[in-house]
Amino acid sequence: MSDLTIHLLAAAGVLFIGLSKAGFGGGLGMLTTPLCVVAFGAGGNPPTFAVGTILPLLCAGDLFSLYYYWRKWEAKNLKYLLPGVVVGVFAGVQLIGRFSNRQTNLAIGLLAVAFVVFQLVKETIFRAEGAFAPNHRVGVPCGVASGITSTFAHGAGPVVSMFLIPQRLPKEIYVGTTVLVFTWINWIKLPFFCLDRTIVDLPIFSPHAMITSATLRMSLLFLPLVPVGVWLGVWLNRKFSETAFLRAVYVLTFLTGLQLVFNFDLGRFFK
Repeated sequence: MSDLTIHLLAAAGVLFIGLSKAGFGGGLGMLTTPLCVVAFGAGGNPPTFAVGTILPLLCAGDLFSLYYYWRKWEAKNLKYLLPGVVVGVFAGVQLIGRFSNRQTNLAIGLLAVAFVVFQLVKETIFRAEGAFAPNHRVGVPCGVASGITSTFAHGAGPVVSMFLIPQRLPKEIYVGTTVLVFTWINWIKLPFFCLDRTIVDLPIFSPHAMITSATLRMSLLFLPLVPVGVWLGVWLNRKFSETAFLRAVYVLTFLTGLQLVFNFDLGRFFK
C-alpha cells in the first residue's frame, strides 16, 4: 500500500472512535483496531504498534463521552467488573508479549469476526423475560474476559454488553454506564502499555512497551480526528438512521477480521 492509503485507512479507523463515543452506531469502535492493524501492518509495523497507537486516542475519546454522559450511569457495575478487569489486563499483557505478530493478528481478527456474529444474535440471546441482577459471580469472569480482549484489540465491547444488556437499563443509562466502564478499562491499561520490564522490573509488566515515542507521534497525528468523529456522530444521530450504516460497518468489520485471520494478499489491489 502507498503511505496515503495506509494513512487513509487508519484515519477511517480513528474516526470510528469518535462516532462510537458519540453514541452513534453502538460498537463501531470495534472496527478501529483491526482496520489500523491492517493499515499499519502494510507499512511494516507489528500489530502491537496499532494497539499502542489507539489507546491514547481512546482515552481522549473517553473524556468527551464522560462530559456528555456525566453521572448518567449505574456505577455499581464497576464493583462487579473491575476486579476481573485488573486480572484480565495482567493476563492480557503477559499473553500479548508472548504472541508472534501472526498470532496477534489472528487473535484480533477472530475478535472482530466474533463481534459481528454477536451483533447478529444478541437480540435472540437476551430476549428472555426479566432483568438480570448484576453480581460478582458473573461480573468477575466478564471482567477477566473484558480485560484480556481489551488488551489484545481494545475489543471488550461484546463482553461488557453481555453483562449490561440483560439489566434492561434505559438507553441513556446503558450508554453512560458503557462509557464509564470503558473509561476505567482504558485507564487501567495505560500504565501497562507505557511501561515494560526494562523500566519497572516486575513480572506483571510486558517485556516490551506498546506505547512508545513512535506510537505517540502517530497518536498525535490522528488525535484531531477524535473530536471530528464525535461531532460527526452527533450530527449523524440527528440526521440519519443507523440501520443501513451499521450493516455496511459490520460487513467491513467482518471482512477486515477475515483478512487478519487468513492474511490475504491485498497488495495487488493497491498497486
